Amino acid sequence: MPLSPNLRGALFMVVAMAGFTLNDAITKYSSQSMNMAQVMLIRGAFASLFVGLLAWQRGALFQPRLMLQPLVAVRVLGEAGATVSFLVALAHLPIGSVSAVLQALPLAVTMGAALFFGEAVGWRRWLAIAIGFAGVIIIVRPGFEGFSVYSLVALASVACCTVRDLATKRIPQAIPTMLVSTATALAMTVVGAFLLTPMGGWTPMTGKSTALLALAAVLVLIGYQFIIMAMRSGDISFIAPFRYTALLWSILLGLIIFGDIPDVPMIAGAAIVVGSGLYTLYRERMVGRRKIVAESTAPAMAPEGL
Repeated sequence: MPLSPNLRGALFMVVAMAGFTLNDAITKYSSQSMNMAQVMLIRGAFASLFVGLLAWQRGALFQPRLMLQPLVAVRVLGEAGATVSFLVALAHLPIGSVSAVLQALPLAVTMGAALFFGEAVGWRRWLAIAIGFAGVIIIVRPGFEGFSVYSLVALASVACCTVRDLATKRIPQAIPTMLVSTATALAMTVVGAFLLTPMGGWTPMTGKSTALLALAAVLVLIGYQFIIMAMRSGDISFIAPFRYTALLWSILLGLIIFGDIPDVPMIAGAAIVVGSGLYTLYRERMVGRRKIVAESTAPAMAPEGL
């Protein structure tokens, strides 16, 4: 019996989150043999090639000067800060812990939209945001045993992602999405090259390490394709919550590949953050906003990995 549009969209969303999280796992694994700047450089080069070819095929590169539009530049700067901080945190923390912190992104975007764009946010959603960030504090646990400064670096990635997503909401519709993605991929490659020497210089690469980073870039594209398929399959309000399966994939891959076992504070904090995010989605549906935050926030609720 064929699946309903909503169930099909949910399945596509789960697959997309698996693709994005596998990309993160490969990136973390690669950081064991090279610094993160080199990872950014090589993965960014592959992503630039793949995304650029796709954008060219779709006719999105006919006006490359649109890459210089101010809001595109702000978005790229936000993505650059998010990617650097995310990768640094990922290299030093369990993948599940980093993913748990990143689940606060929809809450941060809701708060930013209210503060900077004047979007209406009622007291219930403000309360959900406050509770969600309390969950983040439980995950980060500042001042307690088990605290790592890299948890704050992951939190900085959330802030940069928020800037990226708020800028994305204001980019004119006339600018093709694939053009923006191409600009982002090229910028990440340049940032990786710029940081290569400060982060330790070039490490000779094997065929295996090169192939893994090429695979990581492909997984990002697969994730995007399935995101698009998911959003076109059913109701966004039904499908959007399945983005939180990224956390489940992160915990599973962390356990299988790196032997990371999540502790009680991480699980409790993540449950609070996810619960707050789901309630925020519910309230946004109830008040009938034109575009819910889950739709405007980046697919993986994390740096795009381009």
